[in-house]
Amino acid sequence: MAKRSKIAQEAFELAEPVVNGLGFDLVDCSYVKESRGMVLTLYIDKRGGIGIDDCETVSRAVDPVFDAEASIDPDFFEVSSPGLTRPLETDKDYNRYSGEKADVSLYKPSDAKKSFTAVIKGAEGSKVTFVFDNGEEITLGLEDIAKAVRHIDF
Repeated sequence: MAKRSKIAQEAFELAEPVVNGLGFDLVDCSYVKESRGMVLTLYIDKRGGIGIDDCETVSRAVDPVFDAEASIDPDFFEVSSPGLTRPLETDKDYNRYSGEKADVSLYKPSDAKKSFTAVIKGAEGSKVTFVFDNGEEITLGLEDIAKAVRHIDF
């Protein structure tokens, strides 16, 4: 789980049931000072990615909840995609992108490999299974993965 400020954590907890109810995953929340003022940002995701209409839908649904229940009033509130290169960190992240390739770096080598690209088969609890092009599978603990990001082919 991402380390959040107390305010961002409150916003995350208020928004999560609304976001999930709309069929999206709330993956993070930030509350930071920018040149334009204090900005509260929700980062949402779903299988297939996020578009501007998705962000607008979530913003319209969450805004009244924040108005009624949040202890803060940010200068700006926005909803965003976490981006293509956001690291995969939780079992939800891996399951959301099952069937897609990921670039994986490990803290220490496993089967003589410290980094590799493979298809995400899925995750259960704290274990993630990857499938290599040759059909070989490897299951790793989340704690063994230093970094994993979706593989992007250009």
